[in-house]
Amino acid sequence: MKIKTVSQCTLEEVLKAWNKGFEGYFVEINMTAEMFLHRLVGEGLSPTHSIVIFDQDEPIAIVLNGFRIVNGKKTAWNGGTGISPDYRGKGVSRLLMEEALAIYEREQVEIATLEAIKENKVAIALYEKYGYAISNQLLFLSGEYEGEFEHTARIHIETIRPEQLPHFPFYQEDVPWQCSWQSVKQGEAKIFYNDDNKALGYMLYKTVWNDSGEVERILLYQLEILEDRHQNLLPNFLESVITCPVQMTAVNFLANNPATSFLIKNGLKVTTEQVQMKKQF
Repeated sequence: MKIKTVSQCTLEEVLKAWNKGFEGYFVEINMTAEMFLHRLVGEGLSPTHSIVIFDQDEPIAIVLNGFRIVNGKKTAWNGGTGISPDYRGKGVSRLLMEEALAIYEREQVEIATLEAIKENKVAIALYEKYGYAISNQLLFLSGEYEGEFEHTARIHIETIRPEQLPHFPFYQEDVPWQCSWQSVKQGEAKIFYNDDNKALGYMLYKTVWNDSGEVERILLYQLEILEDRHQNLLPNFLESVITCPVQMTAVNFLANNPATSFLIKNGLKVTTEQVQMKKQF
């Protein structure tokens, strides 16, 4: 077997490694070339630090890696590890992990992160073997938001670009990779204030429009209240972008986030459970 970086492979080889690697997985992630390239760029993944394993000329496994500075520390993210069904349980996962960790060492990574499907006990055990530990329980939520739309609390709203968020002192940088502002550059952000101009919370989201120019879905990446006593303001936060029932998806929300339980009470259902795992170097 030989290892190549993604940058050394053809797009066809990389795409085959990815699609075969996630075949029969808990959540199949079959991608077209356009979808894969969009993910690579949108998630800030590095072709020169991501790898594909070959058996002869056949691409059989892949791991994608990205790097960011989070809270002043160089952080790596495993953006997908896949192994072709015929090669699972044959030591390929060990080869992938050891090569990925060697890359992290060379890049002087301080924290490595990844997400794993909660039911995927085999993968979680593998990551734990290499020093990862579960840090958070994450939920994907989806459904029609059924909240009320007539609230009178006085809040003031500032609409900003996602890349402005890290310049506010209350912004939480340490969130799942796909929920960070860097991964939602094409989205929108809002900050909510009271009459005294004190920040109450903020939201990072995308609006998906259909061909008729109507809102098709709201994708929520962060919905945060800064003090628990302001949980009653969550409907007001959401009303800043919607005024009637709409399909909504919450991406990798922390299970213990007050917004998570609020959304579940108001129509959304858990579609996928994941664990976030971290390794300290």
